[in-house]
Amino acid sequence: MELRTLGRTDVKVSAIGLGVMTYGAQTDEAEAFRQLDMALDAGITLFDTAENYPAPVDPATQGRSEAMLGRWIGARGMRDKVVLATKVAGPGNGPGNMDHIRGPNRRLDRPNISAAVDSSLQRLGTDYIDLYQVHWSERPITTLRRSRYSYIPDDPDFVAIEETLAALTEQVKAGKVRHIGVCNESPWGLMRYLTLSEHNGLERIASIQNSYSLLDRLFEQGLAEISMREQVGLIGYSPLASGLLSGKYAPGAKPIDGSRSSLYAGFEQSRLSPGLLTVTSAYVELARRHSLEPAHMALAFARQRPFMTSVLMAARTADQLADNLKSLDVTLSKGLIKEIDAIHDAHPNPK
Repeated sequence: MELRTLGRTDVKVSAIGLGVMTYGAQTDEAEAFRQLDMALDAGITLFDTAENYPAPVDPATQGRSEAMLGRWIGARGMRDKVVLATKVAGPGNGPGNMDHIRGPNRRLDRPNISAAVDSSLQRLGTDYIDLYQVHWSERPITTLRRSRYSYIPDDPDFVAIEETLAALTEQVKAGKVRHIGVCNESPWGLMRYLTLSEHNGLERIASIQNSYSLLDRLFEQGLAEISMREQVGLIGYSPLASGLLSGKYAPGAKPIDGSRSSLYAGFEQSRLSPGLLTVTSAYVELARRHSLEPAHMALAFARQRPFMTSVLMAARTADQLADNLKSLDVTLSKGLIKEIDAIHDAHPNPK
């Protein structure tokens, strides 16, 4: 497994990471441990969770993903061999009501971040978190997965990035967090964090976790250059676009029973649109023409991006994970990437 440097830190992470958002809901503990053992055997060192997982959000299951991951680390004695990443939820997190996490006044301020870190440490059974991430911005970001920008005035109660960054810096100084990152951020937001860090002597953002796949290359429109020049690597989630790029959804398909997709209201309308499925079919056909599994091509493409630090896989079952791990044996040629780019240029970021 290739190891890559996390931002400007001295931490190395695997080029493929494992996201555990299904643990505690669709994935029980025995199955979770099988996945985690398999991932570690394959060389994966980055394990990513969040205080609000598993998904979909449910007060009855909140925190189980962190707890399961923590029990596995403790049972295997693996704390010094893994890079543990988790996230703090703010008011921008969605979908679903999350008042069960610190009540309706959940903010990205000092009291909330301090409480969130302590709770995550307890569930994870550790005294430090390697990478602590802001899950969603407090301000409304309208550019994610959209090709246009719509300005929405800030809520006067929103916590400024300055305060959030200062609170995160306190956690680093306290030794509870080693490094910090952001998720689902815009170019302006990332640059704001970096500027405040430089001018105010605050902790520097090490990574950004945004969605990235053959069907969603919006990261390249502004964030990729920042990522490369400022050394804030991408941790890319949803590289299979919620399963579309596995090739299991043909035009006119419905969510598959038992899949993560079947649990989300509105998935059929948002992710199984005719436009998305048509372009997906083009990528599936291209992969098979080159004797590749569509999922392997999609995962290898994401892994080979120059701005990618780690591609997050997520699987409901160990069998799914085992198949996805086969993508590590795939390297896409320049010719194939040129064909991929041709499809993208004809149908960029379809909806």
